[in-house]
Amino acid sequence: MPIVPYALLTVARKAPSLKPVRPDIRESSVAAHSAARPTERNTEVSSNSIDNNSSIEEGRSPVLQVSPLGFPWQTIDPFLFCVYHDDAYPKANAQMGPEAPLAGRQIGQDFSRKDGWSMYHGDTVPGFPSHPHRGFETVTIVRKGLVDHSDSLGATARFGGGDVQWLTAGKGIVHSEMFPLLDANAPNPLELFQIWLNLPARSKMAEPHFTMFWSEAIPHFASDDAAGGRTEVAVIAGRFGGTAADGGQAPIHPLSPPPDSWAAQADADVAIWTLKMTPGAQWTLPAAAGEGTRRMLYFFKGAVATIAGRRVEGPAAIELRADTAVELRNGDEEPSEFLLLQGRPIAEPVAQYGPFVMNTQAEISQTLADYRRTQFGGWPWSDPAPVHGRDAARFARHPGGREETPRA
Repeated sequence: MPIVPYALLTVARKAPSLKPVRPDIRESSVAAHSAARPTERNTEVSSNSIDNNSSIEEGRSPVLQVSPLGFPWQTIDPFLFCVYHDDAYPKANAQMGPEAPLAGRQIGQDFSRKDGWSMYHGDTVPGFPSHPHRGFETVTIVRKGLVDHSDSLGATARFGGGDVQWLTAGKGIVHSEMFPLLDANAPNPLELFQIWLNLPARSKMAEPHFTMFWSEAIPHFASDDAAGGRTEVAVIAGRFGGTAADGGQAPIHPLSPPPDSWAAQADADVAIWTLKMTPGAQWTLPAAAGEGTRRMLYFFKGAVATIAGRRVEGPAAIELRADTAVELRNGDEEPSEFLLLQGRPIAEPVAQYGPFVMNTQAEISQTLADYRRTQFGGWPWSDPAPVHGRDAARFARHPGGREETPRA
């Protein structure tokens, strides 16, 4: 879904091109880029690996590395990819697109952020028309605005306002994710994360599966410090609290991830949390429970924070020792927000060709052949970029027809 980092292969408009296209580089440079052919990289790491920080000794700062946030964001195994969309869309037109001229944009490949927003691969409604995936999962956290999902299994959904869709692509799925603009009288802001979580070799050909986490059901936790500052945590994945290191915090159990997810393994120690801190707030991020877990903290909103005594200016990606509790203190001027991704590495080779992530180049070749032959079930919709109407409320319709809606 949003942001295919190397290739977006459409199925409904025309036969797919096998030339990978990166949205963040110029078309003319694709051929020279390493993504122009299947690439294989060994991501195997030991349980105590800390990348290029092997000289860091026990007892020193739990901050291993601080890097600027780029596009997409830097990730560590078991995560493959993370991107943050923050689009200030204007009022809506009658077609649920932006009421604004599109001149000057490369329609169908617009990542310009002109006037604070992009059309991406949409030509009328912003978003990502039909494209395939195999071998990993997408976790899409929609904080503002709406996403309209449709897929080759016949499923559809509309979600937003804090909802999360967790999609296991497994052996192959084609889906579209469009961003309908519904308000014709006011701006239509969109804010979301999309995270790619790898699947181990044994699960790469699992049956596709999507799960909706409605915002009303996602567990939240709030902590007030002695000075009146507040830290709020949304627990999307990963058990929170319930250990002596958590200061007596009662355990918070997240919603269940899809059955074939790496996050469904008890010892994978996968956590996906969002944190919001008021000015001056202080909070201790508890140590991870698992041995060998790795952890990234993304400081994506706010000016400055102190992480384990180290001043960090946002936006930044902060790699932390996962086996150590970390003191967080927000700056005094404005709220700050963070995304936490952690997990035990899968530690298997990764071969990636655009939206396909396998373990070997031979498997990538087989994936391309499978996709040419089957189109992963084909596209059952008349439009490569379906939207679900101006009046539709949030819903999910699963393969087979089962319907669900949020529960207050």
